[in-house]
Amino acid sequence: MIRPSSLFACLVTLVSPLFAQDMPLSQVLIEGEDWQVVSEGHGFTDALCADAEGNLYFSDVKNGVAIMKVDLGGKVTPFIKDAAGISGLKWGADGRLYACASRGRQVLAFTKDGTMSVLATEVQPNDLVVTHQGNVYFTMTPTGEVRRIDPSGKMSVVSTGQVLKPNGIALSPDQGTLAVSEHGGHHVWAFRIEADGSLGFGERYMTLRAPVATPEIAKGDGMTSDIFGRWYVTSEMGLQMYDPTGRMGGVIAKPQQAPLVSAAFAGPGMEWLYVACGDKIYKRKTKSKGALSFQEPRSLEKAPK
Repeated sequence: MIRPSSLFACLVTLVSPLFAQDMPLSQVLIEGEDWQVVSEGHGFTDALCADAEGNLYFSDVKNGVAIMKVDLGGKVTPFIKDAAGISGLKWGADGRLYACASRGRQVLAFTKDGTMSVLATEVQPNDLVVTHQGNVYFTMTPTGEVRRIDPSGKMSVVSTGQVLKPNGIALSPDQGTLAVSEHGGHHVWAFRIEADGSLGFGERYMTLRAPVATPEIAKGDGMTSDIFGRWYVTSEMGLQMYDPTGRMGGVIAKPQQAPLVSAAFAGPGMEWLYVACGDKIYKRKTKSKGALSFQEPRSLEKAPK
């Protein structure tokens, strides 16, 4: 029998030859570039995601009544007008926009013309991701669960009692690994996605930096990944970056002293890193490119030095 820890040691060993070099923030951040305000005047921004063209989508989970779109030129407009209380968004390969309606206790899907389908009710969804194969994985922070809705619409619990208040969720570019952040602890868990869509070999894979006052609670939140397999996790301390082996590369400072809860690559070339921080959406140009989960799984690219 292979122990979970042994399996992840094997995975790290296999990945290490390609990513043996350090992956510091200097490989991501551009000297002289800083955060720029994209949209402001909201109550509490959240749920960042991008489509294939690089348009950004977000919600004002506190005061908003619509899913908003930021086009490549920076124009902000309502995209789905009747959608309040959205805490998580992702596009699917079927062309629908999937949403965690935390206020309505539902998981939803919208077509581009706004037609809504209800995928799950009487749930407590926080954030979600959609694989190229059509599996929807979403976190249930209050109950400590990660659930899956398969392409036929059947819902099942794929993790429970492991992650402390599961919150953010993201996929590796090859879609073989699902990462889930802890809002009530200081780790990010990694799970192997099995052929049948279930999760196996869950392990604490990344250790989040936490404030001195609360060393065991880092408030891990929204997550994203890039084409080089790096993970980006929002937290109390800032946007924490990790390499594919789970080793920290550094912490990108928050643009303002407000809750940092969501991150996504979007914009021209998928080279802009966007964050939801309090009442504003910010962006900054990077040397990296985001990975989109609804596209074909891809092998990790080697990051330039």
